[in-house]
Amino acid sequence: MAAVGLAQAARTTPAGALPANMVPHPREELFTVLVVDDHPLLREAISSRLLQMGAGTVHEAASMAEARARALATGPCDLAILDLGLPDGTGIDLVTELRTQGWPRIVVLASSDDPYAVRAAFQAGAQAYLLKSASPMVVTDGVRRVLDGGVYADPSVAPVLAAGTRVPGTDNTPRELSGREVEVLQLVADGRSNKEIGEALNLSALTVKSHLSRIGRKLGTGDRAQMVALAMRAGVIR
Repeated sequence: MAAVGLAQAARTTPAGALPANMVPHPREELFTVLVVDDHPLLREAISSRLLQMGAGTVHEAASMAEARARALATGPCDLAILDLGLPDGTGIDLVTELRTQGWPRIVVLASSDDPYAVRAAFQAGAQAYLLKSASPMVVTDGVRRVLDGGVYADPSVAPVLAAGTRVPGTDNTPRELSGREVEVLQLVADGRSNKEIGEALNLSALTVKSHLSRIGRKLGTGDRAQMVALAMRAGVIR
């Protein structure tokens, strides 16, 4: 697992201390955090930095199952920091679950800058997407931005978000798809029928058909396979 930036700081810095140029300005109020990552060294480094930033309590979990148990026991914390590549599931699902349960701020910490993962994280409700290879200060800036009510994307993935969810149609003209249209297309790519897509998204089969018709008009094709192929090439779905 790539964890260069933070893990390196944890290996080279004595416990309880950070180089002067890396110490973040502490927040005045205490906040609670859940950190979910299956890499112990990285989890320890993140927890240490959060305490430096003013966290009062940092809960830790190494898997989806542990995270769910912690979330059930503690209720919503002020912040959750989640790994996408968990051993027993995808962090995207955990983002969705925590948001549904009322967790107000979620930061995704990932190894990959895959465009689909970046978009999926924000569509699921995350407020920040950070890379594990980022410097400790970039991670600190991102967490602080989210704690202050903002959103943040690692500088290396910002261009992905700037591109939005544009998919070149059959005439090579980029067309913007809505978040719901992307969800529908992903489920089409997964081989779901209109009825199954409707059940997954709590929509009627007729509404799903309307979404597909709108996507077809935007992309210049009514063929489901071609819609999926165009979206996959654009990195919007996988």
